[in-house]
Amino acid sequence: MPWPQQGGPAPWVPQPGSGQAGWGGQPVWGPPPAPPPGSQQQPWGTPPYNPYGGPPPYRQPQYVAPPKPGIIPLRPLMFGEILDGSFQTIRRNAKAMLGAALLAQSLVAVLTAVVTVLPAASAGSLETWAGGLNQQELVSVGLGFAGGILLFSVLTLFISTVLQGAMVVPVARSVLNRPTGFRQMWQLARSRAWALVRLAGLLVVGGLLAVLLYAALTVLLISTSGGIGALVLIPLGIALFALWIWIYIKLMVAPAAVVIEELGAVDGLRRSWHLTRGNWWRILGITLVVLIMVGVISQVVMIPVSLLSAFFTGVVLPHGGPEQEVTAAVALGIATAIISALVGAVGYAFQTSVMALLYLDLRMRKDGLDMALLRLLESGADPEGVPGRGLPVYKEGPGHGAPPAYGAWPDVR
Repeated sequence: MPWPQQGGPAPWVPQPGSGQAGWGGQPVWGPPPAPPPGSQQQPWGTPPYNPYGGPPPYRQPQYVAPPKPGIIPLRPLMFGEILDGSFQTIRRNAKAMLGAALLAQSLVAVLTAVVTVLPAASAGSLETWAGGLNQQELVSVGLGFAGGILLFSVLTLFISTVLQGAMVVPVARSVLNRPTGFRQMWQLARSRAWALVRLAGLLVVGGLLAVLLYAALTVLLISTSGGIGALVLIPLGIALFALWIWIYIKLMVAPAAVVIEELGAVDGLRRSWHLTRGNWWRILGITLVVLIMVGVISQVVMIPVSLLSAFFTGVVLPHGGPEQEVTAAVALGIATAIISALVGAVGYAFQTSVMALLYLDLRMRKDGLDMALLRLLESGADPEGVPGRGLPVYKEGPGHGAPPAYGAWPDVR
């Protein structure tokens, strides 16, 4: 029966208790019964309310896209949205992101310049000096050089971890379309600096213990089994490398957890371990794709730099002597260091943005962070703070209840 038009005659329904209608056996019709006192009932003669429009049940509910106030929509993210959000973060916060990334890559650029320029500038003197050393002195020099490289690498790791944590702040603020300057980024992340340093220390200690363990196993197997032990080292090395990748993915979002949730170093590692549970393969795939993209782009950009050597020696200085060759080598080393620092800074900023967005995506999936961010956006509270700080965290296990449910967009109460 078609729906009656509003304002038309009211339909007649069977009356219960008459003894004749559907309850009594005879078709007697009468007006509809009155609603109970205090109940809400829409006017008779109109179809039931349908929030999706059209006469029910012929139309399906219409999809309403979640709000996107900033770089990403406020819902669990897809791969393309993570990449697009990373690019937009760098573009909207260029001073903060690229400035911090240049600081992180500065030590690497200095080391690259020293390693490239020093041998070229003093090849003859170094060869003469090394020729006058005995075997024990050469071993000492080699160990000292290796120790210096190791110390430099550890220092770079500490600085990179602190800067990586600080760069999470512009990403989180960009989710709600709040731009962040370089100075504001440091002000918001300054209180978490020592926690990030302790986090870097734990990672360094863990890496050194793994290297020492593998070295001890190598010495033990070779001394006891000889050649057979050397063959065992190959699958053992592959297994340890796979274990290192697994642990790296599990702990990848620890800097973001330390900064956003204001956790300590150990709690940040635990939090990262919990968030990545059930998403390990997805995070691994995204990380590999990003590494491949950054590597390919870096190599393409560095191709002209590698051609500078042939250009200088073959075109500019085709008949140059040793001094001209040294000059060309030094200029090439400096140019390589500068361009490597610039390219590395962009790649570092992009990778850090991806890490931060993965962290936010995991919290949206496990903690309902998207709902909390939507409420924060609607209220306009804490415009100079870090979105996500001070929000409740869902904990698995008995006694903690169920995770927050997702509401219907855009009606979120």
